[in-house]
Amino acid sequence: MEKLFFCFFLFSVPIIIKASRDPFIGAPISNASSTQKLEVEKILKNLNKLAVKSIQSPDGDIIDCVDVLKQPAFDHPKLKDHKIQMRPSSYPEGIIFEQSDESSESIPQLWQQNGTCPEGTVPIRRTREEDILRASSLQRFGKKNPKNIPMAPQVVGNAGHEYAIAYTKGDRYYGAQAHMNAWKPNVQQRDEFSISQLWVINIDDSNNLNTIEAGWTVNPDLYGDYRTRLFTYWTSDSYRDTGCYNLLCSGFVQLNAGVSVGATIWPLSFFGNTKSQFVIKILIWKDKLNGDWWMQYGDKVMGYWPSSIFTHLSGSASLIEWGGEITNSESNGQHTRTQMGSGHFPSEGFGKASYFNNIKIVNGNNQIVPPRYIDPYIDNSNCYSLQTGSSHNWGTFIYYGGPGRNPSCP
Repeated sequence: MEKLFFCFFLFSVPIIIKASRDPFIGAPISNASSTQKLEVEKILKNLNKLAVKSIQSPDGDIIDCVDVLKQPAFDHPKLKDHKIQMRPSSYPEGIIFEQSDESSESIPQLWQQNGTCPEGTVPIRRTREEDILRASSLQRFGKKNPKNIPMAPQVVGNAGHEYAIAYTKGDRYYGAQAHMNAWKPNVQQRDEFSISQLWVINIDDSNNLNTIEAGWTVNPDLYGDYRTRLFTYWTSDSYRDTGCYNLLCSGFVQLNAGVSVGATIWPLSFFGNTKSQFVIKILIWKDKLNGDWWMQYGDKVMGYWPSSIFTHLSGSASLIEWGGEITNSESNGQHTRTQMGSGHFPSEGFGKASYFNNIKIVNGNNQIVPPRYIDPYIDNSNCYSLQTGSSHNWGTFIYYGGPGRNPSCP
């Protein structure tokens, strides 16, 4: 395959490249005030570090290969003197991902078709002006809106967010694992999203929820397109001021040169084809020695969230969740057509519905084991639903998702 490489200095204005198929959703830069433009330039300078090499992805993204020691993480005030950990000091017992009726490797990313990042660098999706200007405010760029985030989905009402999840609580948790097949759900409105993910949460202080999240999403407001992308998120104060998606603020320390958080994943699961179910395999666990939270994607250790950026997750989690989430921004009394998962209900089964399997938690003995129980939480079963189960091949699993608006969900 032909490989194309493009090298740029990142403190200049980013290059805008349209994706080949997906409509570009951009804020008109010409409408930005001079003050806004100055603030945008400042944000871009902080995020877009000088690249050793840059790779143009087929979807229009530019992936910058940045020196691992110069990534945005180390701009965090608590990480100024942080000694980077190049590998975890411990792994959970039983970390091997099991084989099942699905693609044996986690889904590759589209940018990888055009190149690789050198050893000692990490691939970072370049942030562009229009990415920032799409945000509700410059201060909220890369962050969730705290007014619309429940304290925990199974505890509090949805406030515009709808969930079909399974959860476990009542113990102390030190990590979680799942395999999830990935799709391209329809997202109706530009300010809506569809997410499939696992949550590692501490809710000991309801005013300062701590959470680590990872999975796949279609989020046009954040990315400017309707592609399915790998994502992460974290916060230590209920989404108010701390944390962000991916590397759009300082905090997460990336180590792997082969996977970029925020980048497009491809191929995706194909409806009705039981042999074309492509999965994301994610494990998040707490290092026994230093307390950092590590993430593995497939067989690749991605990096970690240092324990110092958290308050309550510096200890352990008290709630683990797996499943889907959408936002419903319709204001005319009708439900959104935004789909969750594959856009089909769990009853349609393998090859048609979305699933999580090999659902596990990391316990206090640093063992990766099935949870003792999982309970379902569903906001509106006529729009999105969930079924739980277990089997020899799949372990603990769920089917989840749905189409949104339909005859039973007007």
